[in-house]
Amino acid sequence: MTQPIELYFWPTPNGLKISIALEEMGLAYVIKPVAIGKGDQFKQDFMTISPNNRMPAIIDPDGPGGAPISVFESGAILQYLGRKTGKFYPSDERQRVEVDEWLIWQVAGVGPMFGQASHFKNYAPNLVDDPEKIAYGAARYNNEVNRLLGVMERRLDGRDYLASAYSIADISTYPWVKIAGVFGQDMTTFPRVQAWIDRIAARPAVQKGVAAGAELRRPPPAPGSEEQKQAAKALFGQTAASIDAAVKRAT
Repeated sequence: MTQPIELYFWPTPNGLKISIALEEMGLAYVIKPVAIGKGDQFKQDFMTISPNNRMPAIIDPDGPGGAPISVFESGAILQYLGRKTGKFYPSDERQRVEVDEWLIWQVAGVGPMFGQASHFKNYAPNLVDDPEKIAYGAARYNNEVNRLLGVMERRLDGRDYLASAYSIADISTYPWVKIAGVFGQDMTTFPRVQAWIDRIAARPAVQKGVAAGAELRRPPPAPGSEEQKQAAKALFGQTAASIDAAVKRAT
C-alpha cells in the first residue's frame, strides 16, 4: 500500500499551492504543520528537508525508483508532482515551456511582490518608526502588484488560463492573486483576472485544497501585541547569523 505524501505546511498562499495541487492530482497526503510564526521552520529536522528554512516542502515515500524523496520550494514541488502524475504539466516540450514560463513568473514575481505588499500592510506599521519609509515601501510593492495584475490581464485576453490549459502555473498563482483585493487593488479594473479567479475557485479540488489545514488557521495577532512581535522576529529581518542562532534555539 502506497504511503501518503507528507506535506510540511502552513495555511499561507505558498502552502496552499501544494495542498491544491495534491487535491487536483488525487494524491493522498498528510499535513505536517510548520508554525512559521513560532519558529518551527528553524527546527533541524525540517531544515534537513528544506535548507532554505521555508515551507512548503514534501516527502514522497514513493519517490523515483520506489525510494523516498524530499522536495523543497513550491515551484520544484509542483513540477515534481506534475511529472509524477502526468497531470497539469504537459509532456510536450513546447507546452511545458509555456507552463514553466508562467510558473517561474509566479514564484519569482507574484509571490515575492505580493508578499512584500502584505508585509508593509500588515506588519511594517507596528515595526518601523518612520512613516515615510512605510509609505514608500507600501507604494513600491502595491504598484508592483498592480503591474503584475496588468501582465496577467493582458495574458488572459482570449484565453481561460495562463498556459494553453489549466496547469500548475494556475495552481501556483491562484492563492496569491485571489487575495489581491486585500491589498487595496480595484479588481474591477482587471475583469479577466477576476473571471480567472472565479473560474478556478469553482473547482471542487481547489476548494478542498484551500480548506486544508483549517484547524491551523488563527486570527492574525493584534497589531503591536507581543504575539505579533514574536511572529515578526520569526518571519522577518533574518541574517545568516540570526538563522544559526534560531536553529540552535529550536534544537
